[in-house]
Amino acid sequence: EVFQQSSKAVCHYFNGTERVRLLEKHIYNRQLYVHYDSDVGYFVADSPVGESTARYWNSQPEMLEYRRSAVDTYCRHNYEVSTPFLVGRQ
Repeated sequence: EVFQQSSKAVCHYFNGTERVRLLEKHIYNRQLYVHYDSDVGYFVADSPVGESTARYWNSQPEMLEYRRSAVDTYCRHNYEVSTPFLVGRQ
């Protein structure tokens, strides 16, 4: 048998960096089991398997603070670095 664990972080930009949303998905065997949504501010279980994981990760203040700051350090930073290369190129 093969077991696969993957994570994917996606930034959504609304009106430049005026409003930014980070969505971090955790997938096990092609099933989304838990995700972090910066609009909510904590991890949310998407399946019964993810309930204990979300509960544990939400009990870690350092982990939540790191995710909350990622909107600036990851999303906004990458937007500012990438925009000159992506916007207005012909």
